[in-house]
Amino acid sequence: MESRHREFKNPIPTVDIIIELEDKGIILIKRKNPPYGWAIPGGFVDYGESLEDAAKREAKEETSLNVELIKQFHTYSDPKRDNRFHTISTVYIAKAKGEPKAEDDAAEVGIFNKNSLPEPIVFDHKEILKDYFKKR
Repeated sequence: MESRHREFKNPIPTVDIIIELEDKGIILIKRKNPPYGWAIPGGFVDYGESLEDAAKREAKEETSLNVELIKQFHTYSDPKRDNRFHTISTVYIAKAKGEPKAEDDAAEVGIFNKNSLPEPIVFDHKEILKDYFKKR
């Protein structure tokens, strides 16, 4: 009997974490891999992993910090947000203490505020940060 299973091409789930360091600002990473530039820490959700666990793992992998997720901020789904593939990102706001260190896919880590954001910022992260600072 012929299989009726069809293959679907689905968007890839990702998470991004806006990490607030008390009285210092937010953490951005400078990417080691293309596309090069500054980004909100984040990455792909592993199979069998919750969005929350993925957010904590990615934050730890890229900044070496353990984070406390405060709230789910927004989901961004524009098919053009990442020129490599169609991703859907759930963005979290988190708090952390300590000194971040660049790890994993991060070449560098920096602490910034609304008026000191670096360039270039990749993906749609400039739009995400604009939305974040509008609501803070």
